[in-house]
Amino acid sequence: MRLKNRLFWAVGFGHLTNDIFASMGPVILAFLSASILPMSNTQIGLAVSLAQMAGAITQPGFGWLADKSGGRWIGSLGLAFHVAMFTLAIALAAITRQYWLMFFPFVIAAVGSGALHPVGSLHAAEADKERSGTNVAIFFMMGQIGLALGPTIAGVLLDTANPNLIGRFGELASLPYFGYQDNVLPILLMALISLPGIFLMITSIPATREQPRQDPAKAKTSDLNGASNFPLMAFLILGAMVILRGLGQPGSVAFIPVLFEQKGWDPSAYGAITSSFWIASAISGVAFGRLADHYDRRKVMMWSMLASAPAFFLLPAFDGAFAFVLAIAAGGLSGGSHSIIVVLAQDLIPMRKGFASGAILGFIFGTGAIGSFIIGAVSDQIGLTTTFQIVAFLIAAAGILALFLPRQHRAVEA
Repeated sequence: MRLKNRLFWAVGFGHLTNDIFASMGPVILAFLSASILPMSNTQIGLAVSLAQMAGAITQPGFGWLADKSGGRWIGSLGLAFHVAMFTLAIALAAITRQYWLMFFPFVIAAVGSGALHPVGSLHAAEADKERSGTNVAIFFMMGQIGLALGPTIAGVLLDTANPNLIGRFGELASLPYFGYQDNVLPILLMALISLPGIFLMITSIPATREQPRQDPAKAKTSDLNGASNFPLMAFLILGAMVILRGLGQPGSVAFIPVLFEQKGWDPSAYGAITSSFWIASAISGVAFGRLADHYDRRKVMMWSMLASAPAFFLLPAFDGAFAFVLAIAAGGLSGGSHSIIVVLAQDLIPMRKGFASGAILGFIFGTGAIGSFIIGAVSDQIGLTTTFQIVAFLIAAAGILALFLPRQHRAVEA
């Protein structure tokens, strides 16, 4: 049991570290656009969208490899690659002030994130199969705590960075690209915090994996029936729901910093409101995951998404403290279904949980990536306010679709 606990917390801490850097991206892009490298909403959306897509499309493959290998090197090197490429992208933006030189490492950094997620969710789900919904929710809570911390850390570091700070690092102080209002060196130094997570994953994740056994009678039935046992309709409904939900989360999150930067907020303030969205999602994910272990998960998902729609609709219209309230409601209620969707996909393909995790996470992030690009392009034409209000209606439709998903095979008694 001690080994399982160590393994669980290793992937959880790795997830937290990975997502700190993942969520810094939109805040940093908003800062770069305002101070160093002017970008349109379409350009910001393209960078975020393709980064999310790069992480998304690689996850099924990494999940398949994790099913076979255990995922030690996939997960740990994935985290290292993500941080290294992300840091390179920010350095190139500050030094060259060229969008495309920043763009390519920013996008491919997400491949490392794509490697970590299926490895982590696989081992989180198997830690205690009687509480898989809760376990996976805690794993994703660790990631969402990272998503919550990242924007605030980035905003505070960017706010406090100045020539006095940079002067302590020697010759870099003379570079014109690292002066007042365009100093990103503290963000670059953040890469050092990834080292403990990388080490913990290398020393905890197994190098091999014992394959789960399938009941011989079920295996024979599956062979005889072939594709007829594949839950195609369930996957189609799940896919449609994830597509609509992806516009709200994670698709719209890239534009919360942009929305409030346009209102005149400074980086620490729009970083903080983005963090409030993610921390609410982290906390609610555990609560909704536990509810799904005890009650009909379809209704849990439906009500969480329906209730989030008004918050998305109203968010662009308010400023000040109430904007934080709306961001917390939007993030908490829309994010509550995340771990439930992953567990549902694992239930549909029980013999390939690593692949199932990678496939559904890839699809979630992929639809979010497409959503980010759509939101960026549409908002350049009609404005962010109207775009967020359209998103509100689509996420409500996603909630209604949840009712058509299959029930879980059993409920865990309280």
